[in-house]
Amino acid sequence: MPKVVFKYFEVKALGESTRLLLAYGGQEFEDQRIPFDQWPSHKPSTPFGQLPVLEIDGKQYAQSIAIGRYLGRKYGLAGDDAEQDFEIDQNVDFVNDLRAKAAVVQYEPDAEIKAKKHEEQSKNIYPALLNKLDEIIKKNNGHIAAGKLTWGDFIFAGMFDYLKVMLQMPDLEKKYPSFQQVIDAVYANPKVKAYSENAPKCDL
Repeated sequence: MPKVVFKYFEVKALGESTRLLLAYGGQEFEDQRIPFDQWPSHKPSTPFGQLPVLEIDGKQYAQSIAIGRYLGRKYGLAGDDAEQDFEIDQNVDFVNDLRAKAAVVQYEPDAEIKAKKHEEQSKNIYPALLNKLDEIIKKNNGHIAAGKLTWGDFIFAGMFDYLKVMLQMPDLEKKYPSFQQVIDAVYANPKVKAYSENAPKCDL
């Protein structure tokens, strides 16, 4: 087995999907959780000055979705053909679009502007995107794409707690039960479940 090191912050956010995929694949890995105050000293050594970073036998790779796609192919969680792969990529990009729109609000430093942006997006942006995602998942039998468990489900499940915080919707899975179906499908795997039970607890 290769020597694998995964580097991310002490949160789930955009890193948890990789941890879940590595657990699914039965890959032993060093889970480096970098405190935010230590990040400046680590940043220059990363490929693009950002995390997550997956290191395989000393070589570093970056970008959370690219990492997810790679591990999905490696562990049999990709599509059955090029068209299914296309569909997975498309729907993962859609999920990431939702995350990116919420992030614009989450990381707004001005409290007044942040509140206004949240009100606007909650009224004009989020409902359509969440309803579309709900429709996609229902169409795919409780999965993000291809009607089966794929790496796209791991991307969604890994960032779900983070997404709820950014959307300011703590009961999101109750409003959209299909979202919980995706999460349950990922955590039903015994190796993923074992990882989750032993992982450090965090809200993001």
